[in-house]
Amino acid sequence: MSGIALCWFLASLPDTAAFPSPGFSFARVLGTTYQRALLPIPVIVAIAPLIWLVFRKTWRDLDIESHIHRGIMLDRQEFDLRPAVMLVMAAIILTMQDYYGGRSTYDDLIRPWLINYELLHEGSRVKLIKYDELYSYAWWGFARVAGYVLIPFPIYKLIFRHDRLLDMGLRTRGFAAHAWIYFLCLSIVLPALWLVSRQPDFGNYYPFYKGASRSYFDLFLWEAIYFGQFLGLELFFRGLWLGALRRSLGSGAIFSMCVPYCMIHFGKPYLEANGAIIAGIVLGSLSMRTKSIYAGFLVHATVALTMDWLALSHRNALPHVFWPPG
Repeated sequence: MSGIALCWFLASLPDTAAFPSPGFSFARVLGTTYQRALLPIPVIVAIAPLIWLVFRKTWRDLDIESHIHRGIMLDRQEFDLRPAVMLVMAAIILTMQDYYGGRSTYDDLIRPWLINYELLHEGSRVKLIKYDELYSYAWWGFARVAGYVLIPFPIYKLIFRHDRLLDMGLRTRGFAAHAWIYFLCLSIVLPALWLVSRQPDFGNYYPFYKGASRSYFDLFLWEAIYFGQFLGLELFFRGLWLGALRRSLGSGAIFSMCVPYCMIHFGKPYLEANGAIIAGIVLGSLSMRTKSIYAGFLVHATVALTMDWLALSHRNALPHVFWPPG
């Protein structure tokens, strides 16, 4: 559990923070991009034994299940298509999301349509000038949910008709028995987030939607978009990916998932991208142990909401009205 806390601690450190210079301190070591470059290596090496102790039985059980499954497939002289289908489909979807799921596609396709709609429908509630940035994030969120859930789940079910989608981390039975994991994670992570939030650049980075401070209406809509893409992300990486590949790859399904999960963090602060490696292993292992993605989603959502609230609070930018003015 401490691995999650350290992961989020490192992930939340702003990449260009102006740390005080006199004397030696951990903060000073992180003061420049080049000084940070090798830091994730000793951190991962230090945390690895703890992760191994916590999850070695889970990994062992997965490998035994995979060994039995592959033995049956060999005896039947059958070929397991799940790795090929899942990995190729994931590569196509993640590539499309990166190239067409962002602001540029919104500006090229969605925004012109909104402009025309507003011109043709006088007095419409589109109000592009006021909500342009929020609409762009709505497109970003929709592209994530479509790529993570709406497209791959039906395709997978169409190809593998006998696999149950409920086995892709969607079962709620037993969730209450593992709820203590969620509260334990938060008891460690939230104090660390409060300390990190004192860094000067933290408030400038979060929330991503800068209009969130205008009104609670803006803030709530932004968090709904943010939470929606987190749910889609968990369903895809810790649900479909692991559920589809657990019998084929055993514990290797977890580590194969960590590669693209880390890569979708490229472009974010360096330590956040590296922290995703630890988070991917820990949350993936938890998902395999609990057979549910809900604990990971709740951790993601709670931490994200807390980061946004702390960033707004520290720069005295929390909304004062419910509806945006004008």
